[in-house]
Amino acid sequence: MIFRIIKKEELEKLFELLASGSRVIGPVETGHDRNSDPIYEFSEVSNFSEIRLDHTMTKLPAKKYFLPYKEDLAAFHMKGRDWDKSVDYHCDSPSVFFGLHACDINAFNRLDKVLLGSSYPMPYYAAKRKNMFIVGVDCVPGPYCFCRSMGADTALQGFDLFVTDLGKTYFIEILSDTAFNFLKRIKTSEPVEADHVRYMDIVSKKNMKFEAHVDTTDLTKILDMEFQSDIWKYWGDKCLACGTCANVCPTCYCYSVEETVSLDLQSAKKTRQLYSCNIIDFAEVSGGHNFRPERQTRLKYRYYHKHRGFVEAYEDSLCVGCGRCGEACLADITVPKVISSVRGGAV
Repeated sequence: MIFRIIKKEELEKLFELLASGSRVIGPVETGHDRNSDPIYEFSEVSNFSEIRLDHTMTKLPAKKYFLPYKEDLAAFHMKGRDWDKSVDYHCDSPSVFFGLHACDINAFNRLDKVLLGSSYPMPYYAAKRKNMFIVGVDCVPGPYCFCRSMGADTALQGFDLFVTDLGKTYFIEILSDTAFNFLKRIKTSEPVEADHVRYMDIVSKKNMKFEAHVDTTDLTKILDMEFQSDIWKYWGDKCLACGTCANVCPTCYCYSVEETVSLDLQSAKKTRQLYSCNIIDFAEVSGGHNFRPERQTRLKYRYYHKHRGFVEAYEDSLCVGCGRCGEACLADITVPKVISSVRGGAV
């Protein structure tokens, strides 16, 4: 990895270079909550001044740009007694993600394992993923963040360059040759010892600000032992089965596919829609049988997928500890609380 120092005004020049041939997606302020705190979301931007690099966690992840909540997979059209099929990967131009936190970058990395690296990669995801340029930015942990517990508080891969605010300058980590070539076009300098010391001091202070924690020691074994625990009924009774947790999660990828045929039988389309394993009909099959009719069972399997099954398959948890699910949950169900109770802690 290569390190550079840039003055703050140079970052805007870098933005303009990146925006000249790509759409740029970054964190913007969209309003305020009931406590008058700013609300952030990822949105397409055309000006550097719109981006809030000091943003706290966005309410929704950037998932809608690479794993849309609804996407047409294929269309079919009749031509006399013959028919043709058209497929659109919905990736017309490169995308620059400017200002992703480490947890969101790690969400990409973990999705890649199943959507790119599995036996059946998803071409729609791959087309968008392969046309990304990612600029990461360091963050200040919020009250729901437990990414440090999940090993997702720092990003070692999956980005092109990563920015840390040193006060008067930016510390830049360069990971790709594309990023290196872009930085040739702005003024940079080699970091000196004082820059490294300042960087380490900022990282140390950040690590002390985490309020939420999850003990992942032997977690897969404990989940196996507590599969029949009554604690799942406790959380299942609280769960509203609304699917909000999956909606705000940067790594949930479960989906359903709907096929629709026009009334004149001359055209049809196949549409994928992201779904949630907490929704009542998620495990319902033809004939009406539901393999998971109870809320407690659906909630339990969501946790087992994130913290047990994915670990077994890919040696990593699917959860990156961003805390969005706990913040958005109307029933106040959070991952730290659930995992703690499974380990025998108080509820």
